[in-house]
Amino acid sequence: MSGTRHICKSCGNEFTGSFCNICGEKILTSADKSFKTILNSVLLTITFADSKFIRTLWQVLRKPGTVARDFSLGKRVKNISPMSLFFILNLIYFFFPVIQLFNASLNTQLMSPFSGFYKTIIATKAVSLGVDVNTFAMLYNLKTATLAKLMVMVFVVISSLPLNLLYWKKNKFFMDHVGYAVELASFNLFVNAILLTLIVRLFGLGTYLDETILTVIFISTNLYFVLRSSYTFYHERGWRLVIKSVVLILFLKVALEIYRSILFFITVFML
Repeated sequence: MSGTRHICKSCGNEFTGSFCNICGEKILTSADKSFKTILNSVLLTITFADSKFIRTLWQVLRKPGTVARDFSLGKRVKNISPMSLFFILNLIYFFFPVIQLFNASLNTQLMSPFSGFYKTIIATKAVSLGVDVNTFAMLYNLKTATLAKLMVMVFVVISSLPLNLLYWKKNKFFMDHVGYAVELASFNLFVNAILLTLIVRLFGLGTYLDETILTVIFISTNLYFVLRSSYTFYHERGWRLVIKSVVLILFLKVALEIYRSILFFITVFML
């Protein structure tokens, strides 16, 4: 194979060896088209059993802020990008039923400070659809579950905006802040959605969870992430680190409520 000359299927370059020296395209062999090779590729895609994914996720959990910091500095070989990690976790989040972190049922939405306004909109929409409130709630919950999993990126963008104000002296680009927010969202997807769902289902704790407990868990886990990641990514120290971390947690809660409000209006519009 090494001495045989080939014509690259992608760029037309003539070369020897197994890989094109211009574009890197690989010469396919019979082994590449075997059932075993194809099955391995499918399993790798489905299970995400790639060492980079596992290593990157572990870094997010063990040393929050490291992945976003390295990516912003141009160190992109060892780990996958924060955005790639986010999309993989969001894909898992999309296919499996999870805790209502980024999703919000109609009952959850009605616990909002704007519940009175929401009830008026719900009543008007239910009349226009010709259904009662219970039927509307069922239709709403089915629609919003799908939309929520498609709109998580909205939360990322909203949560990145306060970072530009809190850390404007750190000489970071806007996309650096977005990268940090993406890592934060990935952390929440894994810890507060996927992992928490597994724990709840494994130990049968669903009856003990309500919005208050979920809020406490959300604040506690995010405080861990923000304190450690701000030290790593923004090089914040001392009392500034503590104060800005607390302020950022408050902003995150506000961002989550804004995201849920946007989700509510889009869901109602789409019904």
